[in-house]
Amino acid sequence: MTLSAYFRLIRAGYVLAREGALSIPGELPPALAPLRLGIWLGRLVERPSVRRTGHVERLNKALNRLGPTYVKFGQTLATRPDVVGAQIANDLAGLQDKMEPFDPALVPGILAAALGGKASELTELSPPVAAASIAQVHKARLRPATGLPRTVAVKVLRPGVETRFRSDIESFYAAARLAEGLVRSTRRLRPTEVVETLDRSARLELDLRLEAASISEMAENIKDDTGFIIPTVSWDHVAQNVLTTSWVDGIPIRDHAALDAAGVDRRALAAKLLQSFLRHAIRDGFFHADMHPGNLFADPKTGDVVAVDFGIMGRINRKERRFLADILYGFITRNYRLVAERHFDIGYVPKDQSVDDFALAIRSIGEPLHGRTAADISMAKVLGQLFAITDLFSMQTRPELVLLQKSMVLVEGVARALDPDLDIWTVAEPVVADWLRKEAGPMGRIDDLKDHFKVAAEAAGRLPVIVAQAELALSDYHAGKMRPRRDRLMRWALLGLIGVTGLTMLTLLYRLLTMPSW
Repeated sequence: MTLSAYFRLIRAGYVLAREGALSIPGELPPALAPLRLGIWLGRLVERPSVRRTGHVERLNKALNRLGPTYVKFGQTLATRPDVVGAQIANDLAGLQDKMEPFDPALVPGILAAALGGKASELTELSPPVAAASIAQVHKARLRPATGLPRTVAVKVLRPGVETRFRSDIESFYAAARLAEGLVRSTRRLRPTEVVETLDRSARLELDLRLEAASISEMAENIKDDTGFIIPTVSWDHVAQNVLTTSWVDGIPIRDHAALDAAGVDRRALAAKLLQSFLRHAIRDGFFHADMHPGNLFADPKTGDVVAVDFGIMGRINRKERRFLADILYGFITRNYRLVAERHFDIGYVPKDQSVDDFALAIRSIGEPLHGRTAADISMAKVLGQLFAITDLFSMQTRPELVLLQKSMVLVEGVARALDPDLDIWTVAEPVVADWLRKEAGPMGRIDDLKDHFKVAAEAAGRLPVIVAQAELALSDYHAGKMRPRRDRLMRWALLGLIGVTGLTMLTLLYRLLTMPSW
């Protein structure tokens, strides 16, 4: 870690403290309590307006001024009310990638360097139509050597953004390690892993070829779906810093007046948005993880959702998908024991905690939701209350679920803006229940069987290495002893290892076949 990383961190800390980053209202989250004195000192430089109101309206502007890495970091913190408090998480939730564009005159040169001769096929470049922390988008006319001309969107990375990200991320790692070293209670929140999540996300966003691949993968996943539209990729015009896709027309999903004027059913649009997101997350394990209003449009002809900007994608494995489905279904059906058990199964709550006590805490969250109007029942509220009991049950952060949590809150916010009376539980139930029924049926059992055999096959594949290592260890241990005795030991060791592997495979198969349906 270079000394310059700490100087950059000090500068950023001053700017953020000045704009209210330390204005945490009320009691600090337990993990941050030891920082009370440092936060008090930092607030001495805070703007008077922040001290009077307790709000941090200017913080988003400060993050934008500090650069793209801080914008991404602010967006990540918006998903962690357990770290920054509910008020600041709410303030940061409005942080979106709205930045000044870089000089459009640089774009032709960037395209020529990235695409070579293919760059000449992109004509009639417009001024920037959108500018984010990492890239900006231009409308253009694609005139290929073969085929018909068509309108496209050309996304171009900001010059020098990779270097800026690398230096800023280094400062974030320095801050996380300092927090873990100086304040032991912050280790439960895994600040280094939060930074690692941000780092991985940024590395993916900084290669637009990977975004093109994400669009391609999602297109395959949703080819038989309705209600959700994404652009197509022009692979001849893609490079590390350039992405060209079809141009999609639509009404911005935040423009409710235009939607109403076009006759778009906003209630149906909200349901399509929420169900599409849940379908992608639960069924496919691959979802758009940046579904803020600026990335969403509505097709005025069909009333379908149109999504753009696939730089941030979320991926969860089958175990995590089952966790998400069970949690949602548990709240829908008031099966709080199921919700509690799934938290233990995935490792969210340590095994030394009480399942019964945790189920009771979950009930205290779920029961007030029933009998309330749809407008009072919020997925975001449920997540916030789950965070509130993390310290009581020593719950651990799951970095792989951070993007999912953020996306669920974003999607719910957009859907509720379209339809304030949206009952998210009723809308979610068909998608969740359908997937769970399939999981409990024959195809789900076959998938379980595949997973178990895959584990067993991997273990069997390592068996020769284990045997070789055992043979070497036994050879060293019995050096100088009779060879027949060594051979007998080796045979018994080999038979023992094979027996253990076989019994493990049989046990897994037996548990799978005798497992009760969900």
